[in-house]
Amino acid sequence: MALVYQPVMQLSGILVSLLGWVLSCLTTYLPQWKNLNLELNELEIWTMGLWQACVVQEEGGMQCKDFDSFLALPPELRISRILMFISNGSGLLGLLLSGFGLDCLKIGERQQEQKKRLLLFGGMLFWISGITAIVPVSWVAHSTVQEFWDENIPDVVPRWDFGEALFVGWLAGFCLILGGSLLNCTICSTEVHPSSVHYAVAEQQDQCQRLETETRP
Repeated sequence: MALVYQPVMQLSGILVSLLGWVLSCLTTYLPQWKNLNLELNELEIWTMGLWQACVVQEEGGMQCKDFDSFLALPPELRISRILMFISNGSGLLGLLLSGFGLDCLKIGERQQEQKKRLLLFGGMLFWISGITAIVPVSWVAHSTVQEFWDENIPDVVPRWDFGEALFVGWLAGFCLILGGSLLNCTICSTEVHPSSVHYAVAEQQDQCQRLETETRP
């Protein structure tokens, strides 16, 4: 039962991490990091992302304009771009490394220690990817809350609110950390891998056959 449990846990970790990586990439390019509803014109909704600001109109669809300068952005958006790139890159590298370290992959069956190292590095990269995805969305959410409750801003001025991309980013970070944890838990397991048992039995049979041939008159 335990021999079947370990590969299933590894596949679950890979699939959860893959879902988190896809959501992380989606969060990077979604323009709904912040939403702004105008009370004077309820037919328009303004949104802001890492790359562009958009206005959603009920009749005219969505119109977006890219930011002209990276340096002109607020600090949280500048740092968020960098961290999201790190999250996407480390997540992709983690998928590649941990994929080659899966027990169900027939490549390198005799090199179990190397496969364990690949799983370990992959799980650590998933942790890094998850943390670097949670930090920027949490920072933008914190700055949005501060601006929303800022008493120095007049009440008539519209306030930015949480966008859908923040919740997608939180889910992405959680999935990446969970997937990396599942992979690392399989490494900590002391169960013997089926392939190693197979090779050990085969080697023992070869030794027995050699002893029989040597003891024959």
